[in-house]
Amino acid sequence: MSKSTISRRGVLKTGAIAGAGLALPTYLRADGHTGYTNAPGDSPTVTIGFNVPQTGPYAEEGLDELRAQELAVEHLNGEGDGGMLNTFSEKNLDGTGILGKKVEFVTGDTQTKSDVARASAQSMIQKDGCIMITGGSSSGVAVAVQDLCQSSGVIFMAGLTHSNDTTGKDRKANGFRHFFNGFMSGAALGPVLEAEYGNERSAYHLTADYNWGWTTQESIQATTEGLGWQTQEAVLTPVGAGDFSSYIAPVLNSGADTLILNHYGGDMVNSLTQAVQFGLKDRQVNGNDFKIIVPLYSELMAAGAGANIQGVIGSMNWNWQLEDEGTKAFVKSFGEKYGFPPSGAAHTCYVQTLLYADAVTRAGTFNPCGVVEALEDFEFDGMGNGPTTYRGADHQCFKDVLVVKGTENPTNQYDTLEIVDQTPRSQVEYAPDHPMFGGAEASLGTCNPGA
Repeated sequence: MSKSTISRRGVLKTGAIAGAGLALPTYLRADGHTGYTNAPGDSPTVTIGFNVPQTGPYAEEGLDELRAQELAVEHLNGEGDGGMLNTFSEKNLDGTGILGKKVEFVTGDTQTKSDVARASAQSMIQKDGCIMITGGSSSGVAVAVQDLCQSSGVIFMAGLTHSNDTTGKDRKANGFRHFFNGFMSGAALGPVLEAEYGNERSAYHLTADYNWGWTTQESIQATTEGLGWQTQEAVLTPVGAGDFSSYIAPVLNSGADTLILNHYGGDMVNSLTQAVQFGLKDRQVNGNDFKIIVPLYSELMAAGAGANIQGVIGSMNWNWQLEDEGTKAFVKSFGEKYGFPPSGAAHTCYVQTLLYADAVTRAGTFNPCGVVEALEDFEFDGMGNGPTTYRGADHQCFKDVLVVKGTENPTNQYDTLEIVDQTPRSQVEYAPDHPMFGGAEASLGTCNPGA
């Protein structure tokens, strides 16, 4: 990885060192565990790595993640209004950095390529001394970087990764995911699709050809077939294809009355736009009005697709229009800094950065094994999704899931999506050994503190 792809950013105001009398629960204490990768020792600073796609088909999401990550660093270092630090159920973070150390960060461009992302993360760990890596907008990237962090002895706080595999067959003890997954999307979408479209439909899947697309299709297909829908065809498409017309044309004569786009980012914008240009939304097939479904939504995708998104149903991890105090605080901070509402990608990366800092503070150490102990089965609130649990068995967060659709009569440029249902977490939960997540063979392994 060339040095040009990783740039050190200016760090914000220095806070006072945390008082020595801070009460902490009994985890792995710093004074007893100095042998771990990139232990900061007496350094007044600590460095974390923001590894996001700044170019490529998922670049919009990546750049919004980076905005939120920079905002999180401001809040940790005592600048700005504190955002979600004011609503977070835990009150351990006070604007003095992490354990009194000012937070610095480096950034990298994953290009939505697993090998590039892994090389970027390796440089962050080996050259920049990063103690934690976060970010990404691709599950292929997330799995690759999580594996590297496991072997290197640092914590990976996954960003936008929706594949079942991330906390399924590829789960790792050093990795944690706040974002929801394909199974949860299917579980949340099922009741809404049945109520809106009935039980007699025929679906055609276009699916991004990597682990996110595969597991999302598997999850959504299981849901729709459980409703009584037929699966007419499932076709894999390359990431970053740009022109999807050759994949959409066969849908016209397939007998399908529903197109399910297991695409994300710029790919979803392009495939949906082209599907509408082919007239799919204006057709009737099998006596049904033709419908398009987007299993995984983001505000940035909705904005990019414009009017084409109107009435199209999908799912989300979070949306800036929620009315809880945590969401309001984050939207205010982000909007005042950048001039527009944050995306779900931005939200999950902001939250992951704060959750890591809090876990370190509760553990009293940057040792990754102490952080793992602090995060496993950790229950919290005030971060925009209601009561949330980081399950110890697989390091997956469980919380409510949103079903949304494209706004049919938008009132402004940010009014792209409307919330149809806030699905309770009990409806999207599953056993750690569920077959879609690797079954009984899936294992976290053990925490690796590295050096």
